[in-house]
Amino acid sequence: MSTDNPAHDSGPTRRGPAALARLLPHVARFLLGAPLVVFGLNGILEFFPPPATPLPDDAAAFVNALVESGYMMRLIAATQLVVGVLLVINRFVPLALALLAPFIVNSITFHVFLEPSGLPIAIAFGALEVYLAWAYRQAFRPMLRARTGVS
Repeated sequence: MSTDNPAHDSGPTRRGPAALARLLPHVARFLLGAPLVVFGLNGILEFFPPPATPLPDDAAAFVNALVESGYMMRLIAATQLVVGVLLVINRFVPLALALLAPFIVNSITFHVFLEPSGLPIAIAFGALEVYLAWAYRQAFRPMLRARTGVS
């Protein structure tokens, strides 16, 4: 059988835009998921020291309110850990992206309004989230219908 036709070549040596397009979602999933696993574990086990630079007053008040709730920081950490693991192991990715979306929105707005130094990282995470949502858009189509047919 001839291997001159690239459509028949599914081996690891296949190169070009199609191969890159298939690889990008995997890279994006890992780039988004791995830090979430680390940050989620840190939120539970607290192995990183707190930052040396203090937060601005309004940002510190917001974070302190979350800590004072007694549950919110653990819930955020657990969600980050679960979402990160799902992304890294490539299971239930659309569900993981849906769970992560409110956190990403809050993270970007927190850095826009309260603590601007973290904004570039928040935007990078947001871009990865949007890219992956686009890559998995077929899974989101039923959820985005105006009418579902169920009354």
